[in-house]
Amino acid sequence: VQFVESGGGMVHPGGSLRLSCAASGFTFNTYDMTWVRQAPGKGPEWVSGISAGGGSTYYADSVKGRFTISRDNAKNTLYLQMSSLKPEDTALYYCARVSFVQVLGGRPRYEYDYWGQGTQVTVSS
Repeated sequence: VQFVESGGGMVHPGGSLRLSCAASGFTFNTYDMTWVRQAPGKGPEWVSGISAGGGSTYYADSVKGRFTISRDNAKNTLYLQMSSLKPEDTALYYCARVSFVQVLGGRPRYEYDYWGQGTQVTVSS
């Protein structure tokens, strides 16, 4: 199992970025996928998740309305479109494969088994 993330960079507040995660080594379209981020000095924070077929998406309250998760199963690629970026979005962003998901009250609880190497997003004026 391998993931290659790309698309990170430095942007001004209010800017946009599109992250990509190219997956290989497993049957991509049978797994839910997520984006997780880790800011300096903090623990991992779940950002967004998408079901295997792409029909269900979930977002952390901190990014809802600003980020959009999507996937192209024909290309084995996961995306995260980020808009209206804030300095507090600065973090290393990882894609992660979901090994277990439980949705209660519309909120998912995930467990992960494989992660990518991460792509850095820095939002600064």
